[in-house]
Amino acid sequence: MTARALTLLSLCGDGIGPEIMQATKTVLNALSHSRGFQIDWVDMEIGFSALKANGSTISDTVITAAKETDGVLLGPVSHNAYPPISEGGLNPSGVLRRELQLYANIRPALSLQALPNPISRPIDLVIYRENLEGFYADRNMASGGSEFMAVDGVALSMRKITAQGSERIARAAFEGAMQRPAKQVTAVHKANVMRLTDGLFLQEVRKQAAQYPEVTYNEVLVDSAAALLVRDPKRFDVIVTTNMFGDILSDLGPACTGTIGVAPSGNINPERLFPSLFEPVHGSAPDIAGKGLANPLAQFLSFAMMLR
Repeated sequence: MTARALTLLSLCGDGIGPEIMQATKTVLNALSHSRGFQIDWVDMEIGFSALKANGSTISDTVITAAKETDGVLLGPVSHNAYPPISEGGLNPSGVLRRELQLYANIRPALSLQALPNPISRPIDLVIYRENLEGFYADRNMASGGSEFMAVDGVALSMRKITAQGSERIARAAFEGAMQRPAKQVTAVHKANVMRLTDGLFLQEVRKQAAQYPEVTYNEVLVDSAAALLVRDPKRFDVIVTTNMFGDILSDLGPACTGTIGVAPSGNINPERLFPSLFEPVHGSAPDIAGKGLANPLAQFLSFAMMLR
């Protein structure tokens, strides 16, 4: 029986995005021919090129197309010429995460044999970062978002944590741990200070831990976790944490393997109500764009996550 074609949305993004996407598609097209499956690419503009063409970094057409494909492969999106959000300078990745309900941001950190390891300790862990709440909730809203000026000279940021959001990222992390040999989950938090928000997060993670007796469960404060990632990364297998802590730690983890420049990530809707989105962790590197210097490995590995 011939496998059906995969319809994949390709969004190159900014800076080095077009060149690493083209390299990835060349490799993946060759792979699909050798393995007997077909990829039908749908190419659309996003980021600065879309802003110049359409007045916004992401259009409703792209969002609709994303919902109708089997998966989305996204290049890095960031440009110093993005205007304010109110003028169309939305964070395209953030918009897609919200529209597709991609609440699980899964970021592996794995030592590679060919890459010098700055801490001389092998790393093999996965960070499950809650993707839609925390200080980043509603970050693309032009007004009324979670970050605002209270009065002149006073900026405030509101941290949103819900039981539902915490429960579902915790469940995804424990399900992920069940597929790994160590079967271990560590909740990273700051509940000793943020007693309500991180307290609620821990409450929901502990409920999930009780549902997975096969999985060893630990809790570590975020500052201790940062130190342990450098000093004793074998301490961790699967980390589950809130949005901002996950954002920081999932850069630190791959950096400890040598560079975040080869780190992949997946933005997942575990229930598969919507297609998921896969992108490299690194930025758009405008200083080397078009020079043939960009390493496409993170984009390759993001696509490998998509195939798995």
